[in-house]
Amino acid sequence: MFDNSGHHIVYGELKDYLTGETLKDTDDERIRQELARHLVEELGYAPEELEPRLVIVSEFNGNQVESRIELCARIEGRRLFILRYGPGSLVTREKAAIAAARILEPKYRIPLAVVSNGRDAELLETGSGRVLATGMDAIPSRSAAAGLRQSLSFEPYSDGLKREQALRILNLFDEEVCCAGNGCDPPL
Repeated sequence: MFDNSGHHIVYGELKDYLTGETLKDTDDERIRQELARHLVEELGYAPEELEPRLVIVSEFNGNQVESRIELCARIEGRRLFILRYGPGSLVTREKAAIAAARILEPKYRIPLAVVSNGRDAELLETGSGRVLATGMDAIPSRSAAAGLRQSLSFEPYSDGLKREQALRILNLFDEEVCCAGNGCDPPL
């Protein structure tokens, strides 16, 4: 089945690499699946250490937005980094990824965020927003993640004003505007 009626070409269905769930087969979803496969098969993560398709919902001025986090890596019981995918420029994805990592976990700020377009990546420190490394090698391996887990701070991010600011950033950056008013149904 081939469906090109929307802004995502749907080739049919595929099975999620981590969960086995049936998903819409789109170009973007194929890249998301490759990123998950890369983390498991090349970087050494166990599938159960990766949480796929997490969502943060924000609403401001009557505008409700669902921000998607493609993957979250949990090491020794703590979320170490999130990975957000998007085609194109990585720098345009940094602020939203940092905001998501700051508020996804209610108990603490997730210390790292990765943004990737499937060909390139950046590793971000979520306290300062600094880019720590670039390139696909910037995504920490499982063994490197264990060392990072011990050296990074998992500080609370409980200031209500800061959390609201992060939600506003997500609401603004992640709004789907390509099909506004036309019933767009982006793949989940």
